[in-house]
Amino acid sequence: MEKRLGGTPLFRIKSNKMIGGVATGLAEYFNLDVTLVRVLLVVAFFTPIPAVIPYIVLWIVMPTKESAQIAKLIIHQ
Repeated sequence: MEKRLGGTPLFRIKSNKMIGGVATGLAEYFNLDVTLVRVLLVVAFFTPIPAVIPYIVLWIVMPTKESAQIAKLIIHQ
């Protein structure tokens, strides 16, 4: 993946996940506290345009950090 912002690529992080690791990945990517991101996502679930669908799409589309590290090791061997 292409590096952006602070040089951190966008990944789901399974080590500190509550549901799918999306909030943890977004928090790391935007350099925010994961609790803040989780609170914002919960609030977004109750808005007129619920955040459920974007969350599910991100869950499906975002690679996990662990799988990206494994793929990187395989490619560089």
